[in-house]
Amino acid sequence: MTCQRDRVVAFASKPAPTLGLRCTQIPCGSGLARESARSITKKIGALLITLISTTALAEPDLRVIATVQPDTPMVGSLVELQLDVLTDTWFTDAPTLPDLKLPGALVMPPDGHAEHLNQTLDGKAFNGMRYSYRITPNVAQGFDIPALTVQATPGQATTVLSAQSQPLHFTAAQPPGFKPGEPALVAQGLRLTQKTINSATPLKVGDSVTRELTLQADGALAMSLPTPSLGDVHGLSGYPKTPQISNLDDGRGHFTGGQRIDTVTYRIDSAGHYSLPPLEVKWWDAVTQETRTAQVPAVEFDAAANSAYKPVFSIAQDLKKLGQQHRLHVSGTLFSLLALLSVLVLLAWFSRPFIQRARLRWQARRQARHTQWLQSADYAWQQIPPQLDGQPPQLSALYLWTRRSRKGLKLTGLGPRLQALLRACYGRAPTKDQALHQLKDSLTTLHSQAEHNKQSVAPALRPLNPIHEKDFP
Repeated sequence: MTCQRDRVVAFASKPAPTLGLRCTQIPCGSGLARESARSITKKIGALLITLISTTALAEPDLRVIATVQPDTPMVGSLVELQLDVLTDTWFTDAPTLPDLKLPGALVMPPDGHAEHLNQTLDGKAFNGMRYSYRITPNVAQGFDIPALTVQATPGQATTVLSAQSQPLHFTAAQPPGFKPGEPALVAQGLRLTQKTINSATPLKVGDSVTRELTLQADGALAMSLPTPSLGDVHGLSGYPKTPQISNLDDGRGHFTGGQRIDTVTYRIDSAGHYSLPPLEVKWWDAVTQETRTAQVPAVEFDAAANSAYKPVFSIAQDLKKLGQQHRLHVSGTLFSLLALLSVLVLLAWFSRPFIQRARLRWQARRQARHTQWLQSADYAWQQIPPQLDGQPPQLSALYLWTRRSRKGLKLTGLGPRLQALLRACYGRAPTKDQALHQLKDSLTTLHSQAEHNKQSVAPALRPLNPIHEKDFP
């Protein structure tokens, strides 16, 4: 913008629709010129703020780079797969690393330790961490490492980001001096030592000798170390312990190699001279590029007879049971009982509905018999003595018994004692208490006469209900 002779001329090679500028001539000293300049400044500032905000809100960049060292290893050697996880901001948490499995090789995943990195990629500064997968190929062949997906949450990221490494390939060759298929150990250094511990001095029958072998290999995984061949010795019973296998480090978390400790305890079963065989480990020296062998000498000792020693069990049985100590022996009788019990439980389970229905029918029959008993003449007869002893005495049970016995309501037809009872109760000179007492004493005779008298007595009154015959309460 230039000012010539009190005029302001705005030059623009092209229209600027974004800022709304156009060529115009405005007097320099006018208020309109100052207002136009302020408007242009505000629009430029808003545009710059928008550009800065857009750049600040952009998602961070996450990259994963994988490399293999060395790319032409030998069988039994250590191959390191380095996985670099980088971002252009920072990490808010540790990345999530994938699992890696390679057929024909041992793979040890990263142990959590990482090396911090600072790199420049495509002119942009990145920082991150380097993780190491340690691989030991067991066979001579080619190995394909697939693309590995890593998830992480860099700073200023709105969601979890994912990135993949490029696929890799390497080929493992058999070390010189090792036959195809022969286990090979490749290390930068190897140490094989042994230690013996005697349970007594001098040794006698019943004592024991412990042999401890320690194998350490620099630059080799502990899981790849070979198992020493401990042969049987006649006259000794060997009891091997579980080997102790661990990786070694430099005290700061950096891997240096592997260690394997094998321990065998030999019990002396008979007197004599014994020799534990020497042991050797064949390995490939990665430093000198040659085949080497590590050895430990034989262990010799003498054992004297021990007359006081008595084996608790047979040596042959001991050796036989070493591989059967976890077996469960079940006799045929116990097995038959268990099978019979299982069958009975299954029968009881499946017969539950039938048992439930049978129980309900039995309860229904029992209730019907009880109801029939309450409506019988015998039940009414049992109620007569308590009613005669009551105050005042009652004769309703007597009437009920006659009704249920089909004797009708005419008590005089049941014998002279009842006729005397009626005269005593309802005559001109009532002697009711004495008559009731005499009736109670003669109840047995009355019941016997009623049983022998088969002729039914016609009812004195016609039933009020000719269909349903009612009892007295």
